[in-house]
Order: sequence, then structure tokens, then C-alpha cells
Amino acid sequence: MSRTAPLSVPTSCVVTGGARGIGRGIAERMVAGGHLVVVTDVDGEAAARTAAEIGAVEGLSHDVRDPEAHRAAAAEAGRHGVLTAWFNNAGVGDDGTLADLSEEAVQRLVGVNLMGTLWGMRTAIAAFEASGRGGDIVNTASLAGLGPVPGYTVYAATKAAIVSASMSTDAETARGIRVHALCPDGVKTAMLDGQDPRGTGSALVHSGGRILTVEEVAEEAVALLGTRRVVRAVPAWRGGVIRASALAPSVAARGLGMFVAQGRRAMQRDA
Repeated sequence: MSRTAPLSVPTSCVVTGGARGIGRGIAERMVAGGHLVVVTDVDGEAAARTAAEIGAVEGLSHDVRDPEAHRAAAAEAGRHGVLTAWFNNAGVGDDGTLADLSEEAVQRLVGVNLMGTLWGMRTAIAAFEASGRGGDIVNTASLAGLGPVPGYTVYAATKAAIVSASMSTDAETARGIRVHALCPDGVKTAMLDGQDPRGTGSALVHSGGRILTVEEVAEEAVALLGTRRVVRAVPAWRGGVIRASALAPSVAARGLGMFVAQGRRAMQRDA
């Protein structure tokens, strides 16, 4: 039986930030696997529209910075089946240096990316413990969370915190509860398209060559269900590169210009 095949008892899941992009891709795969999916998004109308289009059971307005909104999403999923999977996918991608980002952008990055993930994990764990069935939490992090990425300082910090929290939470919960952090490289989404193409961060994202598709990242997220893999970098080789740079950040900084130049050439070719 595949990891996403329906069980004798109906199983449900929650996908935050599910109206579009990676979240929608995840929700589509979970619906196809027989799960009763609750799609949530800060844009409630878009969430409802996506839910109707893909066959999910519900689309909810959900600001992930609000702990109570997470509990409402879990309750809705519980109405349809036993909650066995929770995808903390909602996120924002404001790029820029620490000195240049506005206070509003910093607060948004920390509130949505980090606090939203923490509240989601707490809610999912409570639901899994209450059901006695356990389950999986998949947090959408980023390769930026595995090493130094100038131009994405605050964004990278929130993703690094998600990776750290995922590892610690997986270690402190019961064995039936599995926590995963998915760390993809750049993905072709509206978030990436909305960033400053002249920024250092954008150049570094494009320095790895091919930008990932929503479909392949969503597939990797769903494939983590039921496994003991805690941190998954996509592609794996880029994860190795950025982890190596974290071991010697001062040395990595000296080679930054080469990667930036490589990324800018790639962006020019794709323009």
C-alpha cells in the first residue's frame, strides 16, 4: 500500500498556504491519495476556489500567525476524518539585506514563516496525541535555512529556525509522530517571481542552474510521509554545498562573487 493510500478509517490532512504554488501541489497529491484535505490560506476565497477545483473537502481563510486559526483548521479536518498529516507550507519571501528590509517585512517574515510553523506544529501534535494514531508534520523550509545566504538574511533565519525546530520537535515527540523539514532550492512560484531580480539573493538562487517546479517539490513533500527522514534537501547536491558553506562561512564569503555572477548569467539566459 502506498503511503498516501486511504485507510479503513477516513484520514484527513491540513495544507496551509494551499491556494496556490507548492501548497496546491501538495493538496492535489493528497486528494489523489485518498485523503480528505482541508486547504487553508490567508486568501480565503482562493482557498475555497482551490478546494473546489481539486476535490478537497474544505477551503478555509487562515492567518497562520493566529494560534486559534490553527485549532479551527484542525477541528474542521477532524470533522471529516482522523487527522494524520499536517503541512506547514504557508510562507512569505521578502528578500533584502537586514539593513534594507522594513520593520514590517521583518515582522511579517518572522510571524508567518516561523511563528506560523510553530503554531501549526503545536496544533498538529495535540491532534495526533488526542487521536492516538500519530501522524506526520511536513514543514516547508528552504535550502536558505542550511547556510549563509546574503540577500535573504531574515528569510533564511526563519527557515533555519524551522529546520532546527523540526529536528528538536521530532526528537521530543512520541515515535508515532514524525516531523520533517523540506528544504528546496528555488522554486518557480509567484513568491520567487515577486523578488528583486537585481538582488544578491535572487542571483544566488539561480546559481544552481535549473529552478525547481512546484510539481517536483510537492512530490518530495508527500514522499516524506511515513518516513523517519527529518531534513530533506532538494536537490541533495545543493544541500551539500550550502551545508559546507555553513561550516566555514568566512571562506564561503570569499567565493560569493563567483556564485552571484553565475546566477546573473543564468537569469540573463532565461530572460
